[in-house]
Amino acid sequence: MSDQQQPGGIDPSQMSEQELRAAYEAQLEEQLKQLRVEDVIVQTIVTLVNLGGRRAGLAPGTEAERDPEQLRLAIEGARALLGLIEAELGPDGAAIRDALSQLQMAYAQLSGGAGGEPGGGEGGEPGGQPPQGGAQQGGGAGPAQSSGRLWVPGQ
Repeated sequence: MSDQQQPGGIDPSQMSEQELRAAYEAQLEEQLKQLRVEDVIVQTIVTLVNLGGRRAGLAPGTEAERDPEQLRLAIEGARALLGLIEAELGPDGAAIRDALSQLQMAYAQLSGGAGGEPGGGEGGEPGGQPPQGGAQQGGGAGPAQSSGRLWVPGQ
């Protein structure tokens, strides 16, 4: 078997373009059969958290990429998706929630909310109030949210 040969005895160098395309499509079809929507949602959440970290300037060398509005969108998107699959995450859910908490704290600092009013500054409503027409998601506010001490983007 050559270095180029694929498992199953397929040698791409001996195939026509049409045969390569058909083999690729068959492989893609098999991957799609095995893929679950939950897997895509988890990967999207992880991508949003990672991108949010960059937009928060948390990673060394990303300070110039700070963008509070992009950070807010990353947080809100990840939180919305997390609500769809949180029950299925098990212990991994804690790590994702922790990462989101770190992003929320970074957002509060970037938007001027640190040490002041929650939600003050860019992207938040004055006084930490939810935007008009914003329905409560995720089954209601917890004690920290109800007390007004925890600002959550989009709520």
